[in-house]
Amino acid sequence: MRSPHESSVGQIGFIQNNGLWTDDQDSAAQELRKRLEKEDIRRVRIAWCDQHGIARGKTLTTPDFLLAMRNGQDFQTATLIMDTTNNVVTPLFAKEGAYGVEELTGFPDAILVPDPGTFRTLPWSRGTGWVLSDMYFQSGRPVPFCSRQIMRRSLATLAERGYDYLAGLEVEFYITRLEDKKLTPEQSGWPPDAPTVSTVAHGFQYLTEIRNDEIDDILILLQDNLEALDLPLRSMEDEWGPGQTEFTFDPQLGLDSADSMLLFRTAVKQLCRRNGLHATFMTKPALPNFFSSGWHLHQSLVGRDGSGNAFTDRTNGEVLSEVARHFVGGLLEHANASSVFATPTINGYKRFAPFSFAPDRASWAVENRGAMIRVLGGPGDESTHLENRVGEPCANPYLFMATQIAAGLDGIDRSLDPGAPDAEPYGADRRMLPTGLDEAVAALETEGQVFRDAFGSAFVDFILSIKQHELGRYRAHVTDWEQREYFEVY
Repeated sequence: MRSPHESSVGQIGFIQNNGLWTDDQDSAAQELRKRLEKEDIRRVRIAWCDQHGIARGKTLTTPDFLLAMRNGQDFQTATLIMDTTNNVVTPLFAKEGAYGVEELTGFPDAILVPDPGTFRTLPWSRGTGWVLSDMYFQSGRPVPFCSRQIMRRSLATLAERGYDYLAGLEVEFYITRLEDKKLTPEQSGWPPDAPTVSTVAHGFQYLTEIRNDEIDDILILLQDNLEALDLPLRSMEDEWGPGQTEFTFDPQLGLDSADSMLLFRTAVKQLCRRNGLHATFMTKPALPNFFSSGWHLHQSLVGRDGSGNAFTDRTNGEVLSEVARHFVGGLLEHANASSVFATPTINGYKRFAPFSFAPDRASWAVENRGAMIRVLGGPGDESTHLENRVGEPCANPYLFMATQIAAGLDGIDRSLDPGAPDAEPYGADRRMLPTGLDEAVAALETEGQVFRDAFGSAFVDFILSIKQHELGRYRAHVTDWEQREYFEVY
């Protein structure tokens, strides 16, 4: 194996000089160096989760990746100020930097620090490894807009309070057959034309074995590869629409659950594309007979003292412990301000409607799928947990989960009472959820102090700026509806 120059990537000795790895990460790195040689890994993708929940990064040859495990990998900070189609949101070269962060002046390189414990060998790409990373300034300070760092800090705050965060994933998405990739120059605009697709199955036979068997070859492909990545896949289910499926995963602690969501979405899209398919986690595709998809986040707190599930009531015969009730109170209190993180796209708000299995107000109930927060479990049940049904499948997992922690802890701190469970969630006297991204942005701007306290004002301003820019582009776009409505008659 060749020996590249030490200064090829990152900053010499960056990780050790700034004390950026724990003892466990140091140990994992030592084992990884052996594994790279043993498995003949020739290249490694260093992935970083951007503010939109999209995996970006660089592919390094293995010798240079070995350097990156000492020096980190230089990476463009300009990616921080782009919306979902890479439109630049804020002036690039203001002398004061962006959002008051002087280290962003001129948008120099940041440094990605790989987390060796997240390393995977990609089963569909021969000789290729994959590893998640965290973003730091060259000073060694964490970049305040790195979403994985946001969740890491939220977990640390939770740990100080004596709890770990346990989350399980339940994600709906569509698998379609790719008919036309739309790769001609005139179709490669900004953004490019969406591909033309056909369905892989008719759908509309909810949870039937027949529909699942129609796409069995696709499900086997996905299962084999996801399990090879050590993702805790639990089930693969037929949903409502044509080719709409739901994958669920066993619960995981801390960062692992969010890491799994990012890897799952990335893997599914790559595997499908390689096999003539197109997978989309877009909430409501503009295709005939396609229903909305959701992401239901199952969550609980676990006592770090060995006391087990903190949401289980073991003494009073209640469905939830006092801690859990206050956590629910926090989720309801901050439901609107957190909507930007749970449902970050304009499209996602088309899912919320009465009597649709999606919530329309900040309600909670026991075993009722019409509520925003659905309680599963009961008195003495060690599996008792909360299902938040408000998320969309393309949400940034680190930010969605971090806001749950911040809102729930605020509920615990203030002993917020959620009131009695709602017998009729769609008729409950509860605050309505935002009906659009504009309302969600306004709620975060006026009611988001708990998230400013938890994540920093610069970060909240950063998210608001990106979403306001996205809304501005949307409002300036002339829709098909407008063209049909006005062009001929006027």
